[in-house]
Amino acid sequence: MEYTSLSDYCKETFGVRLYKLSLDSGCTCPNRDGLLDTRGCLFCSASGSGDFAAAVQGAAGNAAARDPGMIGDALDRQFEDAKSRIRRKFPEGDSEEGRYIAYLQSFTGTYPGKDGFVKDSDGVSNFDRMRERYLALIRKPEVRVLSIATRPDCLGTEVLDLMKELRAIKPVWVELGLQTSNEETAEYIRRCYRNDVYEQAVRDLNALDIPVITHVILGLPGETTDDMKATVRYAVRCGTRGIKLQLLHVLEGTDLGEQYKAQEAGTPLPGARPIRIMTLDEYTDLLCALLPLIPRDVVIHRLTGDGPKRLLLAPLWSGDKKRVLNTINKAIRELKV
Repeated sequence: MEYTSLSDYCKETFGVRLYKLSLDSGCTCPNRDGLLDTRGCLFCSASGSGDFAAAVQGAAGNAAARDPGMIGDALDRQFEDAKSRIRRKFPEGDSEEGRYIAYLQSFTGTYPGKDGFVKDSDGVSNFDRMRERYLALIRKPEVRVLSIATRPDCLGTEVLDLMKELRAIKPVWVELGLQTSNEETAEYIRRCYRNDVYEQAVRDLNALDIPVITHVILGLPGETTDDMKATVRYAVRCGTRGIKLQLLHVLEGTDLGEQYKAQEAGTPLPGARPIRIMTLDEYTDLLCALLPLIPRDVVIHRLTGDGPKRLLLAPLWSGDKKRVLNTINKAIRELKV
């Protein structure tokens, strides 16, 4: 079957291949700094799902230490380091033309902290600092698109005004971590917001002509194929313009990882749902069941994902990225819809 991949979309829209630079904004998360919770989501690593981003020095995983006011030079250094890595891998990316998607991946990229809108003695807030740094980032000539990963409950009036300001300069994408449309699963994984919050966020961003990319996790504890189909249908129905399908990774240092280790030892933790690890063939079959539900005008930004090998507990087959992608792509080519 045919679908619209991110690569295809970028070539059609911008005329060239774009390269993604994963960056750490320095932001924390209301699910970690105590506003909603201190534990984070059940599956989330200490790097706030930004394990491949160049973390702000000394801040990764420490919610109390993270501060958008500190990202200035650190964000510039990350950008240059990430750009150098891409240039070594893809020499054709070394061009004066804007060839990069600046991807603010770690934690919640529109959350300046519990007191982020409070002015300090100089009359400046963390939000003000975050705004200036994001404006500086999007104005870099190498940047073609600014992509920000965040939560739908962190898109208040001031943030939406900033998104509008950024959008007037260059394209902006906002990635929302929905993970599942099943409210019971959402509560279990400590997502800490209801579905109607996601729905409003999509409406607000679509009104600004800012594409929403919805992040969905496949294989969450207790979920069935029907649950995952329902999540994909829900995101499409709400008006998402992109979707990331992410295999559940069980990582060391997460609460999910502790549950998994206890389950494997035969001593499951009280209240823990059974964790079922899919095989590669099962995951491929699942994708083949989900892809027909996604219209061609919804861009598929990801079909899987690879957790950091140093932290990966399961599924271990996901660490062989080349084999995984070859298997998935072969199955999709053969899929008749």
